[in-house]
Amino acid sequence: MPIDAAKAVAAEPRSAEIGWDHKDVLLYHLGLGAGSFQGTPGPATDPDELRYTLESKLHVLPSFATVAGAGKGVIGGLTGPGLNISLASVLHGGQSVEIHRPIPVEGRAVSTSRIAAVYDKGKAAILVLRSEAADDKGPLWTSDAQIFVRGEGGFGGDRGPSRRIELPGRDPERTVERAIREDQALLYRLCGDFNPLHADPEFARLAGFDRPILHGLCSYGMTLKAVVDTMLGGDVTRVRSYSTRFAGVVFPGETLRIRMWRCLEPARVQVSVTAVERDDAPVLADTIVDHF
Repeated sequence: MPIDAAKAVAAEPRSAEIGWDHKDVLLYHLGLGAGSFQGTPGPATDPDELRYTLESKLHVLPSFATVAGAGKGVIGGLTGPGLNISLASVLHGGQSVEIHRPIPVEGRAVSTSRIAAVYDKGKAAILVLRSEAADDKGPLWTSDAQIFVRGEGGFGGDRGPSRRIELPGRDPERTVERAIREDQALLYRLCGDFNPLHADPEFARLAGFDRPILHGLCSYGMTLKAVVDTMLGGDVTRVRSYSTRFAGVVFPGETLRIRMWRCLEPARVQVSVTAVERDDAPVLADTIVDHF
């Protein structure tokens, strides 16, 4: 049965209380490779890495918003009124997070999720799942997940925006490479995404891949960490918002090449992320970090 876009968008928002503490934040940072900065000798004691791995110095990378409360919002948001979706047809097409104030190391919040838009791409549909979190001090973050649903288009709806961002016509200010450990997907999935696509070779083959792939949101977090560390002086509080489009997969054992361009008006960093071992195959595209 096709998606009923009007019913999906009109559905009542769903609210749930979520909580996290320093252990959840530490696990998330370790899942992104924190503590192994550039593979240098003794990286676990690097002062810049201890900000991510030692509770007495801990700050929270803003992309933690995508997994706070075990990151269950995306899957739960695909089962509401007007939606009859097979999870086998679902791909995470893009992600954005707007930070309203720094995320505390420990907290409780109410997360409210709804379908903000449904776009008809012909052979597929795109759902925009919006989650807003607030605690007793006010709003914390707004997160938009763009969910690509194969075979669910053709219902006559709006095609939606086509957002493609040209890279600057100059050399990047910074280029860094970040190695993905062979076990990184196994660790990152403990943040809440237990899809066997990221762990089970047999399941991965059924999905059309030679082997398990890394979570797109892991690449997303690794990239933001690289931008914060190299372009924003290691200060997570400078991040205002962060958006990307998932342009291709990356496998554990590969290396991300992260190119960064500084823009002054507005204050932002534009980013390109590719897989080194596959001739710079695209991983993340249309990637922007707006900052203070």
